[in-house]
Amino acid sequence: MAAIIGFIFFVMDAVLGLLVLAIIVSAILSWLFAFDVINHRNRFVNQLSSALDALVAPVLAPLRSVVPPLGGIDLTPIIVLILIHGVRVYLLPASQAALLTLTGSQ
Repeated sequence: MAAIIGFIFFVMDAVLGLLVLAIIVSAILSWLFAFDVINHRNRFVNQLSSALDALVAPVLAPLRSVVPPLGGIDLTPIIVLILIHGVRVYLLPASQAALLTLTGSQ
């Protein structure tokens, strides 16, 4: 049972890590579009941007309604990255240890 619980928490940590990567790449792409380094006419870049926006927007949307842009800079990706880091460092290991204790697998 301990191996299954460990694997589930490993997968959850990996998914959160991929979400962090998607948020960072999405933010960098938005800056590159804003400074006209790349444009939407490139089909691959446009599809990548659309896919990342579809993945990242539902995560950022609740905070965007609460946190206003500061001088035109959107701070919600930074806040979400800090929250995800806290979940990965503090909540996942504590939850895994508590679940292992409850099941008696430790």
